[in-house]
Amino acid sequence: MKDQWPKPYHVVLEVENRQCTILKRLTPLGLNHIKVIDIRSSSPKSVKHLVELDPDELRHVKNPPAELKAMSEGGGEAKSSVWMESQGCGVCSTILSCDAFLVSGKSLEGCTIMYSFMVPSFEAFKKIIGSMKQAGLKVNVLKMGKFEPKAGVLTEKQERIFWLALKGGFFDYPRKIDTVELAAKLGISPSTLSEITRRGLRRLLESYFKSET
Repeated sequence: MKDQWPKPYHVVLEVENRQCTILKRLTPLGLNHIKVIDIRSSSPKSVKHLVELDPDELRHVKNPPAELKAMSEGGGEAKSSVWMESQGCGVCSTILSCDAFLVSGKSLEGCTIMYSFMVPSFEAFKKIIGSMKQAGLKVNVLKMGKFEPKAGVLTEKQERIFWLALKGGFFDYPRKIDTVELAAKLGISPSTLSEITRRGLRRLLESYFKSET
C-alpha cells in the first residue's frame, strides 16, 4: 500500500459555496434537495458530478435541461441520479487535487453545502482547509475522524481497507466507488484489493460463526 494512506481521515465540512456551478444550474429550477455523490475530473477545466435529486421536486420542473429530461425517459419511475458536467468550483478542484475522494455533498440552506470526504493524511486535510479559506470560503469543520487500528479479528491492513471502503461508499447500493477506483486510491491493484477483502471477510465470518462451529 502506498505511503499516501498512512493515516486516512474522514472529514465532514459545511462550506458556504457561492461558486458551486451545480447549485447555480439547479436551484433556479426549484430543485433545492441536491446531493452530489461522486465527482471526477474529465478534463483540466471540467468536472463531472454524479447528482442525486428529489423525485418529487424533479416532477415539477418545467422545461428541464437535457440531462434532467433523460432521467424520466422510458415511461417508468424516474431515475434519481444523473451525471452533470461543468467547470467545477474551488471546493471540488481542491478535494480532487489533494488525492481525496468525495463521499457526498449535500445542499443545505442557501448556498451552504455539507461535504463528506476522505483524505489520505492530516496534512492533506490542512491543505484543503487552507486552500478553501484562502479562496475566501467560509468553512465549518463538523467532524474529523481518523482510522484507529483495533486489536481483534482483522489485520491492521484489512481494518484500514475495510474502514476506507465503508466510509467511501464501497458497500453502499449503488456503490459510490468501485473496486478499480478504490484500489487506485489505495495504491494497490484491483486483484490485490479483492484478495485482501476476501480474506478479511473470511476472518469476519469465521469469527461471527465461531460459536456455530
